[in-house]
Amino acid sequence: MKFIPINIPLLGKEEKDAVMAVLDSGLLTNASYEGGKFVKEFEAKLKAKVGTKHAIAVNSGTAALHTSLVAYEVGPGDEVIVPAFTFEATANVVLACGAKPVFADIGEDYNIDLADVRRKVTKKTKAIIPVDVYGYPADLDEVREIADKHSIKVIEDAAESLGAEYKGRPTGKTDHSGCFSLYATKVITSGEGGAITTDDDEFADRARLVRNHGMQAGYDTRVLGFNYRLPEMAAAVASVQMDRLDSYIEARRRNSRTLTETVSRLKGAELRQSSSDRRHVWYLYTVFLAKKRDEVVQRLRARGVGAAAYWETPVHKMPLYKKLGYAGLALPMANTAAAHVLSLPVHPGVTEPEIAAVAEEFAKAVKG
Repeated sequence: MKFIPINIPLLGKEEKDAVMAVLDSGLLTNASYEGGKFVKEFEAKLKAKVGTKHAIAVNSGTAALHTSLVAYEVGPGDEVIVPAFTFEATANVVLACGAKPVFADIGEDYNIDLADVRRKVTKKTKAIIPVDVYGYPADLDEVREIADKHSIKVIEDAAESLGAEYKGRPTGKTDHSGCFSLYATKVITSGEGGAITTDDDEFADRARLVRNHGMQAGYDTRVLGFNYRLPEMAAAVASVQMDRLDSYIEARRRNSRTLTETVSRLKGAELRQSSSDRRHVWYLYTVFLAKKRDEVVQRLRARGVGAAAYWETPVHKMPLYKKLGYAGLALPMANTAAAHVLSLPVHPGVTEPEIAAVAEEFAKAVKG
């Protein structure tokens, strides 16, 4: 069996043609407040899909998070609550603002533990960043309830969940901030890229300023900003990928169903993201293994299955955060997840015969 990677970008003639159209135009980027032709085209498709008034394209998911924090004027003396079990960008952007990340533990579904969030809200809390881990939405209504009670902002890290749904509405559908990633292995890609969605006109205006050096009409910087613009070539690819999104998600869901048939019969393997009020996008198909996770990963990779552990190290135990004094925090669920989770390939490039083989190899690896 040829090696099946955990995720790959799927690109075709349409993406190539879109890139060539940009090259032929000679307009590789656009420094205007509104953005260039392909940026606006991608934004129109994204806001239609998510159902928000605004979509603001930026050049990474990290830029989307940082832009949101800057637009909300988060800075020194402020605290932002983030989950300990996530990609480190979720916390790094808080440090980049001069604010303090406050780590909350996670629940059994790997998303932020809202009881712990409630315990950690203080007068200094300016925002909460829930993460839709593996493409499975956090409990967004409850997050918002906490935020509204304390007059703080919610910045949804939906980097992995484009196309997922929570109680019938798309992730990123908010009048605060929803942040997506277009990294090479995400649900759709532009190589590097990201976007913010919102129904808040004032916030959208500030986010557009922040992504463009604070400029609105030429060299007239009005607020602190950066070069977070999405180049036209990347936007052109993202626009084509938006047209493929529904078929990509259906393929992920089809593949996940095949795996679930096997996982549900295996002792010591548990799928923990299955609430009836959410529709998973299956960015990663992640299983909790009771024992020997690392051995199972090694066996699978030796047999051609690109299994991986996301994340083997919780953010508070990363070298940077150790130096900052976070390593000793009591975050037992995050620590446990890091030692037991395993993700399997379900991306749209995995064919039906291949996903059947992945399921078979996984069962063999778990049984030893």
